[in-house]
Amino acid sequence: MSNTLVIIPTYNEKENIEAIIRAVFSQKKAFHILIVDDNSPDGTSEIVTRLISEFPDNLFLEKRLKKNGIGTAYIHGFKWAIANNYEYIIEMDADFSHDPKDLIRLYNACANNGADLSIGSRYSKGVNVVNWPMKRVLLSYFASKYVRFITRIPIHDTTAGFVCYKKKVLETIKLDEIKFVGYAFQIEMKFKAWKHKFNIKEVSVIFTDRTLGESKMNGSIVYEALFGVLKLRLKG
Repeated sequence: MSNTLVIIPTYNEKENIEAIIRAVFSQKKAFHILIVDDNSPDGTSEIVTRLISEFPDNLFLEKRLKKNGIGTAYIHGFKWAIANNYEYIIEMDADFSHDPKDLIRLYNACANNGADLSIGSRYSKGVNVVNWPMKRVLLSYFASKYVRFITRIPIHDTTAGFVCYKKKVLETIKLDEIKFVGYAFQIEMKFKAWKHKFNIKEVSVIFTDRTLGESKMNGSIVYEALFGVLKLRLKG
């Protein structure tokens, strides 16, 4: 039995899903994986179901009826993790933008180095992004600067989606009151953890853009992130 669950939300990730699952399971520490699939029409969940027969005690699948935002997918996974008593819960993308070799580093930051929440940070030591167009690098980097300026949160990569939580953080934050469903969800979770005075540490990682499948980034996600932080600050 592993004490750590890696949650991977998916929508049309058939090109990546088997490889990312096998990569996580190949790490020196034992991790369990929960795939939260939003009824992908490309057959992603069917691939996961096939792999469950190979990894029946370590791989789990939750299928939702429709695509309803990455934030709600993670909250679904968080509740599942708490119900199944995992001590450490890690968010991770399916597309290899987050290196599975860094999972142990995020885990160690929480399990051995005093963090309640550890962040795989692209910007804590310069800009560690590979294969992104410059426009997207600048948008992401200055979005995090903007969030830090507005909220005063002492985090360099506020929009990061590679995060390890101790269970007590997720139990303290009122998950049903999280407002945002896109990438502003990542900001809101970090902001609320900081407001609850949890110890947050950034672990420098290299972020590599996907080579297979399509990005889920769009204008409405950016809009939510930019204007959502103003609401967070006013209510904070």
